[in-house]
Amino acid sequence: MTPLTRKNKATNPKIAVVTLSGKAYYLIVNELKKRGVSFLSLTLNDKIPIDIKAVITTRKERSRVSHQNTLEYAEDGNPAEIVEEAIRLIKGKGTYESLIIGIDPGSNFGVAVLGDRSLIETKNCVSVIETANAIINILDRVPASHRTIRVGNGAPLITEELLRRLNSLQKDVKFEIVSEEGTSRTLGETSHRRGKRDIISAIKIAQRQGRNLPRSKS
Repeated sequence: MTPLTRKNKATNPKIAVVTLSGKAYYLIVNELKKRGVSFLSLTLNDKIPIDIKAVITTRKERSRVSHQNTLEYAEDGNPAEIVEEAIRLIKGKGTYESLIIGIDPGSNFGVAVLGDRSLIETKNCVSVIETANAIINILDRVPASHRTIRVGNGAPLITEELLRRLNSLQKDVKFEIVSEEGTSRTLGETSHRRGKRDIISAIKIAQRQGRNLPRSKS
């Protein structure tokens, strides 16, 4: 089904999604919504507003889109990568100065990513392995001059296992242990929905200065 021309809830979007591919549209828009990013949905026949700073389309449809900042999404690719590139583009950032990944460890994991102190991504994971893979993926696709992983101190054994799996990361990635005191406080009843509380805690952990954890030499 051809997506209708419409704006999402936020005003003055800087990103437009231009495609007739239902699958690509769903994946890209779902990723934008997860991050709370304002966007405009257009068809290939619509005129692109002058205030749009980045356009996401598919590789097959690229030739039909006229905009100086057009990003091509390969339909077998990861939508998170193209959305991240679009966000950096509208912020005028080829790379972030600081990238911080906050992790709330436990039976379920909350993951929050800050790029130059702004929230750019959140994720829920259900295991140490999934969390470690998510962190590695984030570090691979989000360029930054300084990179820090901050982990809450509420589950020492789980944290130890997670950091052991991440020890092979480049040595410039810093590890910090952060006090979780007060991070579980939430505002409003909806914050207690499964996963939401973990995300909020992870954001607070990412925003706190932690205690530097020396990397293992093994």
